[in-house]
Amino acid sequence: MDIRHAKRGRRALSAVAITTGLLFMAAGCGGGGGGDKPKASSSSAKQHADDGSQSQRSSESAAPEVVAEVKNGDITLAVTSAVRDQGGFVTVRGSVTNNGGQFWIASNWHGDERELSRNGASLAGASLVDSKGKKKYLVLRDTQGRCLCTKFNGGGVDAGKSADWFAQFPAPPEDTTQVDFAVGDMPPASIDLSQG
Repeated sequence: MDIRHAKRGRRALSAVAITTGLLFMAAGCGGGGGGDKPKASSSSAKQHADDGSQSQRSSESAAPEVVAEVKNGDITLAVTSAVRDQGGFVTVRGSVTNNGGQFWIASNWHGDERELSRNGASLAGASLVDSKGKKKYLVLRDTQGRCLCTKFNGGGVDAGKSADWFAQFPAPPEDTTQVDFAVGDMPPASIDLSQG
């Protein structure tokens, strides 16, 4: 009888220890005592993932402030931000809108380099041009040739829809505050660089 009671006691003690540990872990992973801090909404927390996937949205939905916009036929390219990061690169974000009646294929946006061909329909061919420093900056890529940019799901954008995009570049010198963003057959978009 004593052995049975001892085993039950150990099981109960183990269960209490495990439960307590789980509660402490949950509390540690929670917000961490900042009860007055506003929580990020799911839309603002949903940033572009590392795989470069992009979200499509209806053209009627609210869009962030546009800092530059260019058009080529039915396609509108908007730039919403161009931010210098502390790591020595610039992240440019925006959207592309297909105002036409057919699916738009981003075939000429992926760049001409052989290394970039594996990126498919993407912003791999985008560049920043520093007119002042007379230098062109290409999209950053990893050691396997994958661009640090958006890859369009399905190869483009549906008629009447928009898709968000991003592209990362090496940062121009600190005294360069304005650059031209160019991709494919779109006219260059003049953008101001902001500090992150």
